[in-house]
Amino acid sequence: MGDTERLINGAQRHTTNNRMELTAAIEGLAALKRACQVRLTTDSKYVMNGITQWVHGWKRNGWKTASKKPVVNQDLWERLDALASKHDVEWQWVKGHSGHDENERVDQAANDAIDAMLDADVQESGG
Repeated sequence: MGDTERLINGAQRHTTNNRMELTAAIEGLAALKRACQVRLTTDSKYVMNGITQWVHGWKRNGWKTASKKPVVNQDLWERLDALASKHDVEWQWVKGHSGHDENERVDQAANDAIDAMLDADVQESGG
């Protein structure tokens, strides 16, 4: 917001890249205290297409895909959709690992969170 920046990072065990990409968008929006104009930048086509295109059909179809299968990660899509509806969100996709400053910083923050989680595992195991 203006000159203010808050970097949020984290890691989870036993998850998928898609769940973590969704979680990143969710946590970013959840950190906002009031309705805002937001540019949410992602390098995930899954997140970008899901929230800007697919989610409308999923909701209309009772959270089923066009092939009548349950939507994968429905819990996270529902949270993201609810949070996004509280804000004026401009969704922006960037190619990952292409030198985009913000994307490179959040990728590094994610890797740092993974390293910290693994280091804590080593500490817990006495290693």
